[in-house]
Formats: sequence, structure tokens, C-alpha cells
Amino acid sequence: MTLIIGIDPGSRLTGYGIISTNNDQLTFLDAGTIRTNSSDITERIAQIFAGVSRIVNHYQKYSNKPIQAAIEQVFMANNPDSALKLGQARGAAIAALTAQDLQVSEYTARQIKQAVCGYGAADKEQVTAMVCRILSLDIIPQADAADGLACAICHAHSSHSMHKLFGVSTLGNRTGNKKKGRWRLDEESLLRLKNR
Repeated sequence: MTLIIGIDPGSRLTGYGIISTNNDQLTFLDAGTIRTNSSDITERIAQIFAGVSRIVNHYQKYSNKPIQAAIEQVFMANNPDSALKLGQARGAAIAALTAQDLQVSEYTARQIKQAVCGYGAADKEQVTAMVCRILSLDIIPQADAADGLACAICHAHSSHSMHKLFGVSTLGNRTGNKKKGRWRLDEESLLRLKNR
């Protein structure tokens, strides 16, 4: 069994969702938002880093299960200032995850919607409804938390599909300390893919 934490970054609200995956079975564990309460962007970045670190530390301490992480990629907003702040929030979350030595995968909003709803242009209500259905939730999560769960579900589906297609996980071992923070297939998995 593996735990997956999905992150929906935001400078004011960063959503997160945690699921466990065991073959085809996805189970809800936790979801919520990290709320920043400062007008200073540097303080908000510190709060996001601390919040993500605290969540990962909790699950590393009490679950004793491998943890993988997925995060939504930044889209280009019409407002450059908003895009910059979103990128900084995302960077803080990635830094917190990689500081805990987690493997981090990135997905576009379209990839996440496609994986969860089967339609890359689904709206937020459709994504939330499908998250509730996939994870058998009785309570509708807050929008940012639902987006974090959707990111985790996308990662679970993507990893499982690659394993079924090629017999390898897309989350191979980390290769070398010089590339700290970068992730790729391990050499054995690459050889198996090339020989197919």
C-alpha cells in the first residue's frame, strides 16, 4: 500500500488531499486547506512550506507507508502578478515535499480533469462530484481540498496505467545526488521499456 498526497497550490489557500492506493483500490485518508493569513508574500510562502511539511511529517511518522506526491502545474493567468504568486506558492510546496525526500510528479489541470472526470474541460463542480464518487465520500470537501484529492487520484491512475502497460512504475528510484529534486525512471525500468 502507498500513500499519495496531492497538492493544489495557491497563495491564499493551498488544498491538499491524501489517499491510499492498493492495486485498483483508492481510499480517502485526509483532505483540507493550508490557509495563509498574511499580506506579506514571504510570510505566506513560509506558512505554505511549514503546513505541507507538517502534514508529510505526520503521515511519515504514523503510517510507515511509502508516500508519493503530486502537484498541479502552474497555468498562465491573465494577471502576471497572480501567476507569479501562484508559482511562488507552488515552489514552496515542492520545496517542502522534496525536503522530506518525496518523489514529486506534476500534472496539468487538463490532465487531472481528464483522469478524474474523463473530460479535460470539466468544471470545478464536476471534479468535486467525481472525487466524492471515486472515493465514496459522504461529505463534500471544500473546493481546494477536492482539487488536492483530484491531483492524488490523477497520480494514482497515471502510475497504475503505466504499470499495467509497461510493467514499470513512472516513479522509478531517484538517480544520483547531483540531480536532487529531479525524478525519472530508474535504469532497470528504462531498459525494460526499451526492450519492449
